[in-house]
Amino acid sequence: AGSLPAPTCGVLNNDTGDWSLTVTPSVNASDVTVRLKRAPSSCSSNETGSFSESPCIVQTLLVSASRNSACLAHLLIQVEIYANSSLAHKNVTAIPDPVHQPLGPCPCNLTAGACDVRCCCDQECSSNVTALFRESCLTGVFGGDVSPPFDQLCSARRPPGAPGWFPFLCVQSSLANSPFLGYFHHGAVSSRPHAAAFDAYLHTEPKDMSDSGYKQGDPVMTAAQAYLTVPQVSLAGQCVRDAPVGFLQNFDVRCITDLDAYGEADSVLDAGIKDGTAGGIVIPHVVYEEAADLGQVLAGAETLLSPGSAPRNVTVEGHYLFRWNNRTISEMHVRIVRATVHALQKGTMTQRFTVKFLSYNSGHEKERSGNPGYQLGRPVRAAHAGRRDPVAALSLWQPAGRGLCASATLRPVLFGENALSGCLLQVGIEENCTRLRDKAAEILDSLIQATHVATRGNSDDRDLGDGWLEITAAPDPGADPAGGSGKGTCTEVPAQLSIRILTWDAGAVEGIAQQEILGAEKRVSSVTWRPQCGLTCEQVGLFPLSASVQFIQVPARLPRPLTRFQINFTEYDCDRNDVCWPQLLYPWTRYYQGSILRRGPSYARCVAKGLLLAAFSVVALLLSDPRTRGRRA
Repeated sequence: AGSLPAPTCGVLNNDTGDWSLTVTPSVNASDVTVRLKRAPSSCSSNETGSFSESPCIVQTLLVSASRNSACLAHLLIQVEIYANSSLAHKNVTAIPDPVHQPLGPCPCNLTAGACDVRCCCDQECSSNVTALFRESCLTGVFGGDVSPPFDQLCSARRPPGAPGWFPFLCVQSSLANSPFLGYFHHGAVSSRPHAAAFDAYLHTEPKDMSDSGYKQGDPVMTAAQAYLTVPQVSLAGQCVRDAPVGFLQNFDVRCITDLDAYGEADSVLDAGIKDGTAGGIVIPHVVYEEAADLGQVLAGAETLLSPGSAPRNVTVEGHYLFRWNNRTISEMHVRIVRATVHALQKGTMTQRFTVKFLSYNSGHEKERSGNPGYQLGRPVRAAHAGRRDPVAALSLWQPAGRGLCASATLRPVLFGENALSGCLLQVGIEENCTRLRDKAAEILDSLIQATHVATRGNSDDRDLGDGWLEITAAPDPGADPAGGSGKGTCTEVPAQLSIRILTWDAGAVEGIAQQEILGAEKRVSSVTWRPQCGLTCEQVGLFPLSASVQFIQVPARLPRPLTRFQINFTEYDCDRNDVCWPQLLYPWTRYYQGSILRRGPSYARCVAKGLLLAAFSVVALLLSDPRTRGRRA
């Protein structure tokens, strides 16, 4: 027994003889690693036997932590290294046959020829070393319990929920005969080097299969052997600029683009597109238009004036229309809406791109929203009874720029999608209240330019009797209209439009539920408007208008409550079993209402006939009694 040396914290030293120390800082602590730099000659051994009982190195290390030459903490480490340890890697691990014994009987044995700490199943650990960590052995499969007692074993604990006859059918067997044996297979290692996932299926050139005709989803090819690309929105919500157009795949997307990083893409439409036959080319018909109002597409725009800078053109909208016939494309029409901005203009721009495939023999008739029921996400069909052309629409606002009602565009109400939109109406502080009410009501009425909605997605527009419902107007719960009360204050100003649409499942076609509209209601709510003044009142204020659409699913049919007989005696329930005993006397029960197809007898006639038949049966039974015939004799 010796004495430990006094720690010297004045000089920083991470090396002591054959040992080196590494400190890795973490969040709230530091990881200290002590390594042996070289193996001493006393630990070299050529023995291939098991673990040696006597260690070749027994040392005690003192690790000190200091700050500003002052010792703060000490760590005492006792090191024992044996000759046949990880310093000699000459043993070959024998992998057992997984058919007869578990594969990897000691999973925590990670180091060949050395004792792994806390691995009590490691055969390379001596009894003295195992005694150091016997109380902290690794448990479970990783600790060596690779053959746990299975549920069918008699010596195992009875599993929860086991039936009462479990002890009579249990298996008496040893743990070595595990039912998990043989679950492994003999694999082979491939000699081909593994390629990265993003390189294995990377095509440097577009794959053109259009000469034999397009299939749904195939990319449309240009005459220059390239993909026809239109910006699209990915699943992550990002705008992909070079996304190929798929055959017979329609879409309508909007992309937010930074003007500072915007660059006009080269047009690939000059050479045309391939029509789907060998050598066939379709030349697109392109029409260019100028944007009417830049305030609807530009947001946060700033112009940095610079001498000599010329304006530039940007694409605001791109509409692509294809005519298809079987597996070919017969026509292509493109409408490009452009705008002229300053060369150094900053801000964001909202671009819209649409692609639509129409049949070659289809006209310009209005598209259906389903056949026969509505499809989710399709526009709700509407009509106006007082017009020569009854086709109308239910719309919501799609504000842009400052969010003013004057510059807001409209978008259709989509079936099954609840939505909320709004815009801002500029109002002067000296605004006449009657004029403000009329202006707000006119803007709200512009969203519903219809008197009827279609119950089905394929209702005929020319016949309002073919499945059309009138839109009912709910009264405003507010007070009767009044004039202004105070300077700049107006009461009973229409501000909120609420549209409620009732839907239900009308049936199914080929297993697909068909949804129809049961009714539509609109309600306009009024508020009191007064300017929001701080220290001073501005001459122009903003009055918010809002519109909402709510779809309410109505149950198609209320389920009939179960009777006490159906609850207690499920084996006699006609809806759950093939044999229905309660319907043995079905014509005489209250559920029988007569045959509809054959115009059979009603319930009253069936009861009368049944009673008459019962009377005849009783009379026949009495006449056939032997005692009655003996009495006659």
